Amino acid sequence: MSFLFELKNFFSKKNVLNFEKTSYVHPNQRGIPVPSKVMENGCGRCKDCETNCPTKVIHRKSGDQLEMDYGKCLQCGLCVEICPDGKLRNSGFIYTFVLHREEFYTTYKNGKLDLPNQTKFTLTENQKRFRALTQNRGFLYREVAAGGNNTVESELNASYNSVFDSEREGIRCVASPKHADAIVFSGPVSENMVAPLQTAWDVISEPKALVACGTEAVSGGLFPQGKLPKEPDLYISGDPPRPDVILQAFRLLLGRFSFNFQEALHKFLESEK
Repeated sequence: MSFLFELKNFFSKKNVLNFEKTSYVHPNQRGIPVPSKVMENGCGRCKDCETNCPTKVIHRKSGDQLEMDYGKCLQCGLCVEICPDGKLRNSGFIYTFVLHREEFYTTYKNGKLDLPNQTKFTLTENQKRFRALTQNRGFLYREVAAGGNNTVESELNASYNSVFDSEREGIRCVASPKHADAIVFSGPVSENMVAPLQTAWDVISEPKALVACGTEAVSGGLFPQGKLPKEPDLYISGDPPRPDVILQAFRLLLGRFSFNFQEALHKFLESEK
């Protein structure tokens, strides 16, 4: 009896992720690239990062302005490695998930994040209906591997272990879309997976949600993006995203977690000054 008590105590207190205390920055991860302090004097004429980025995340609009689409970012660190003057750095910022695709579009002027109007994205009617259905009970999802490299599936599998414990939030993967509230898909949606993804989506009754998990699902990544059933209700970037990132993104969709990507990124960058 003593052994069982100690075992339960070990898993319940030491090894289980506390969602309320997790950080959007991880010291051992590259995270997304951001300008370094050197960028305060402008970017200069070099276009190595823009030219060599495999997914075309970076657009150098002028000598002092960079535009980044973090929905395309693999977090591979290549742009940081090839930048000759150290004007880009790995941030460790890993919470790259949004409810609207446009939230990933980010502009830096002289190395500072530009938030012109602090645009507030509101929930769509479908997101509101899905949240009302699932906020208290969680949701069931059918995962569709739509032409990806299977890394997202590995992270989703890991989300059920004793540390992340997805089912604690009432979030479970089911075998049939007939039993699901949502579709979570990975990969760029290859030609042969367009119809299966559409069929899986059509089977689910309303209200339902579509979740793009992984950079390939969000933007196609290295490949052209195939046809989607609709605009996703949740976008999770990263190649692949960590299990804790995926679960926090699910909690955002459920309305259990308050998070705004650009506001959090701005707060993080300001805290480092």
